[in-house]
Amino acid sequence: MREKQIPGTLPVPTAFMNAQNAIVGLRGKDLFSTVRNLALHGLRHPLNSARHVLAFGGQVGRVLLGDTLHQPNPHDSRFADPSWQLNPFYRRGLQLYLAWQKQLAAWIEESDLSDDDRARARFVLAQLSDALSPTNSLLNPLAVKELLNTGGLSLIKGFSQLVDDLLHNDGMPRQVSRHAFEIGRNLANTPGAVVFRNELLELIQYKPMSEKQYLRPVLVVPPQINKYYIFDLAPEKSFVQYALKNNLQVFMVSWRNPDARHREWGLSTYVQALEEALDACRAISGSKDVNLVGACAGGLTIAALQGHLQARRQLRKVNSATYLVSLLDSQVDSPAVLFADEQTLEAAKRRSYQAGVLDGKDMAKVFAWMRPNDLVWNYFVNNYLLGKEPPAFDILYWNNDNTRLPAALHGDMLDFFKHNPLTRPGGLEICGTAIDLQKVTVDSFSVAGINDHITPWDAVYRSALLLGGDSRFVLSNRGHVQSILNPPGNPKANYYENGKLTSDPRAWYYDARHIQGSWWSEWLDWVQERSGEQRETIMALGNQDHPPMEAAPGTYVHVR
Repeated sequence: MREKQIPGTLPVPTAFMNAQNAIVGLRGKDLFSTVRNLALHGLRHPLNSARHVLAFGGQVGRVLLGDTLHQPNPHDSRFADPSWQLNPFYRRGLQLYLAWQKQLAAWIEESDLSDDDRARARFVLAQLSDALSPTNSLLNPLAVKELLNTGGLSLIKGFSQLVDDLLHNDGMPRQVSRHAFEIGRNLANTPGAVVFRNELLELIQYKPMSEKQYLRPVLVVPPQINKYYIFDLAPEKSFVQYALKNNLQVFMVSWRNPDARHREWGLSTYVQALEEALDACRAISGSKDVNLVGACAGGLTIAALQGHLQARRQLRKVNSATYLVSLLDSQVDSPAVLFADEQTLEAAKRRSYQAGVLDGKDMAKVFAWMRPNDLVWNYFVNNYLLGKEPPAFDILYWNNDNTRLPAALHGDMLDFFKHNPLTRPGGLEICGTAIDLQKVTVDSFSVAGINDHITPWDAVYRSALLLGGDSRFVLSNRGHVQSILNPPGNPKANYYENGKLTSDPRAWYYDARHIQGSWWSEWLDWVQERSGEQRETIMALGNQDHPPMEAAPGTYVHVR
């Protein structure tokens, strides 16, 4: 019988709210310092370096004679073209590249560097290795074929797109077509209205899509670093429409995109604004409490809100809470932490306070370089070497519709990752109240992604253990965003479920059941049980105190 393989946290630089390094503020000098230390180490240990140089030289000789020594990762789509295996020139080029990669890795592993320095070195050399891949040159067989097929037009168009990106996209290859989508037309177009607005957020109430509806509403809280419509893309994968069609009342928070004027907005400011939206949601629905749904940093925000309400003896306003790929326990096994020393963290705080915000474009660059093959070099080849337009993909459009982070909230997040305050009672203070998550006794439903490099699944699991009340945990087979966008009907969707939460996430996984299908269906049963009685649908939106102000998607979502 084949032993069940337990996935671990991948040692990839990650970030809270879509990339920990963006919050930390990792910069080129941090990487340069690692490169310098590697060079000095090589000079101090010439025998070890010479041994690996000689070993690589021996492999070069065998490759030039035609030996095939290494096989690329079968999941690495860069080398899927048959030319890399069948053409003698390309086969040798690939073998030299793979031999170089493996010898570099062996050099690092056999060095006497500390564990932290070795982890930094792996990251830096992985970046270098990805950049120097033979697929990133004009000799890429796909580029050569396209050049011949188009009579050279692909090269001209690719150069034109390169110049355009240098001038208008900060030198980064575009990931998505700029003209294929429009908010309110083919994105974020579920009918509804803004029924409440304060300085930080708009509250959207959606029109019902069922004959009956549950009394207790669902209030969805997206992360502050992204716009809300990840929950409302195309109808077939709209979380909002799925909930509406299954008799749920749905309200959505749309955060304002801050600028330098709002540098003092911290986590407490966001919690206060969210509490106002919560009270508006209760007043409009006529329900004394709501079911909260928070995604990524939105999960942290709803946890802080509940801790604040509990400290004020007002937790009765919340009936249940759903946490989607959300970290409450910020202990993450990642080289990002290795680069984030005290000096780096303080420098990141100073930079954001000077600017007033942490700019979304800057964060997007960091996100991309955390997974360069998928988010940089893939588009480098497509846009410049092949001369093709980037794809029209709604998720990528949303991912590139960046927002800013106020300096105070940026500082709060840095402190959150530095001190991991929610793991101990009173470790975090919100609006003057000390937070103890064990006293937050509402039922909770947590979702993680087994391939999530941003909020690793075992950290999300540990986060669920911090909560009081009855906790459920589900592990999707997808990554960070795709774990949220997981509608029923997707043949690739599956998840792991185990009703018994233990202190060890690996033990939980070992005993978990593997279930085909989407976790959305299981969550729907769970939340419907906690949504009260059903009543005849009320089609009118808002109420006397909170009349509809404008049609969804509102104003804040359009601010760039």
